[in-house]
Amino acid sequence: MTSLIRRELERMIEIGELKAGDRLNENALAAKLGVSRGPVREACRGLEQSGLVHVIVNRGVFVREISNREAAELYDIRASLYALAGRLLAPKITKKQVAELRRMTRRMEEAAEKDELNVFYPLNVRFHEAIVEFSGNGRLLSMCASVHREMHLFRRRTLDMPGRMKISNAEHTGIVDALEAKDSEKAARLMADHVLKSRELLFGPIGTPAD
Repeated sequence: MTSLIRRELERMIEIGELKAGDRLNENALAAKLGVSRGPVREACRGLEQSGLVHVIVNRGVFVREISNREAAELYDIRASLYALAGRLLAPKITKKQVAELRRMTRRMEEAAEKDELNVFYPLNVRFHEAIVEFSGNGRLLSMCASVHREMHLFRRRTLDMPGRMKISNAEHTGIVDALEAKDSEKAARLMADHVLKSRELLFGPIGTPAD
């Protein structure tokens, strides 16, 4: 029960239903989810350990707000991890995996056309997760999952920019093309560039202070 509630709270943070700085009202969440306060409290403790929330004594549990510097550092780390995922996957990607990635890009294109960020964003997250999963490196998957969780607090900001969803998905298509061609170095470069373009939109290129 606790793990199910934790995943639901993570989903609410992912789609922006719970935003950075919001207070998690245990009573309201328990009523919304149809459970007692105990499992909600335990789920919040798990979210605290993963860095998504923090507890302020005598005030409650709040969705964590991360600084610009922390976010920029996460983008830098994510770019390197994704480059590795692309490099590992390209030589061994299967036709079935390519087809699955292309299905996701088509669905994201439809969402972008309709300007439906709440549809686009979860698909975008799943697209990147799939590439890492397909790479077959369990430790890389674990490291990316940790970075992903924290970045949910920040990543929607770039996709909210006018036209960014379409640009982002065009980059996705290029990544899939490189993977299908089994071009490891191009896939790695495009994966890293995809992340760093978002970083640059927010904070400027690597080396620019993000205070």
